[in-house]
Amino acid sequence: MASGKDTEFLVIGGGVVGAAIAYGLLRRGRTVRLLDEGDDAFRAARGNFGLVWVQGKGAGNPGYARWSCAAARDWQGFADELEHRTGTDLQLQQAGGMHLCLTDGEMAARQLELDAVASRIGEPYPYEMLDPAQVSRLLPSIGPEVVGGSFSPLDGHVSPLRLLKALHQAIHALGGQHEAGVRIDELTHAGGRFVAHAPEHVFKSGRVVLTAGLGNAQLAPMVGLEAPVTPVRGQVLICERAAPFLPLPTLQVRQTGDGGVQIGDSKENVGMDDSTSVDQLSRIAARAVRCFPALANVNVVRAWGALRVMTPDGLPIYEESQRCPGAFVVTCHSGITLASAHAGALAAWLDGGERPAHIDTFTAERFHVQTS
Repeated sequence: MASGKDTEFLVIGGGVVGAAIAYGLLRRGRTVRLLDEGDDAFRAARGNFGLVWVQGKGAGNPGYARWSCAAARDWQGFADELEHRTGTDLQLQQAGGMHLCLTDGEMAARQLELDAVASRIGEPYPYEMLDPAQVSRLLPSIGPEVVGGSFSPLDGHVSPLRLLKALHQAIHALGGQHEAGVRIDELTHAGGRFVAHAPEHVFKSGRVVLTAGLGNAQLAPMVGLEAPVTPVRGQVLICERAAPFLPLPTLQVRQTGDGGVQIGDSKENVGMDDSTSVDQLSRIAARAVRCFPALANVNVVRAWGALRVMTPDGLPIYEESQRCPGAFVVTCHSGITLASAHAGALAAWLDGGERPAHIDTFTAERFHVQTS
């Protein structure tokens, strides 16, 4: 059985969340080994929508709104640094984002949602509610059924695959060790060291960060932590390249830097099933055409389903083990938006720094509050 050289940090999970954290730790001068499961794993990082998005996040938790806004504000600098290190264009566009509404009821609900966040966040929360004429000045291709929308200048989008590629390139350039095709079956702690066991391999480290998405549910209890995560499927349609028509991303439709059109936004509790279904894809396509009628003549080239990593309340978990100090669990469903924060403030905390105030409430203890 092969044994890897000891490192200061072992990051288990090589998607965007784990790669951003590994990059942040390496940037701080730490030695890091990133373990990545095989290509048959359920990968949220390779099935997401690529949005850098704050609109509506944190309606029930102002800390999450502040954490998301801080990450969005840091994104341009984060992208510039990654692109300088790797030469990979992330195709970041952050001139704002739009949430389109097709009924007066949707518009009223959106207004209430954003007003609730703004009233509790305790800092500027930029957004505007726009009528159809105002929306059309920003998105001239909208259809007549659009009754308005909400706009935030903090929002944008990026190529998620280019981001993941750039993070892995930067990890390699900074001397990080990346082990692909590794599934951890057992994780132990003794004498202040962690030992991760995989078929044919043993890895040792001083600290371990669990970023394995849905796999955290099994790994976390091995080091005295908890990750009550479940899968929520999202389905996506990819259309052929089209002439530029969408200068800003919306929550359901975006045009990529290569000209392709990505359409999505489904939420399904179907267990570990990442297949697609005609009923959901039809619903997604129908709404997209109502928003942008020109899409009726654009060909669909492929579709996929991917599994989001969701906690019971939809918020992240960032927690260090009391039983095994030095073991951390990190899980969220906004890995793209939060990548800049994970590489920055979160990596500093994992490295022994101060825990960011915005994430004080994001431990698994919140799921065990007694009401009696």
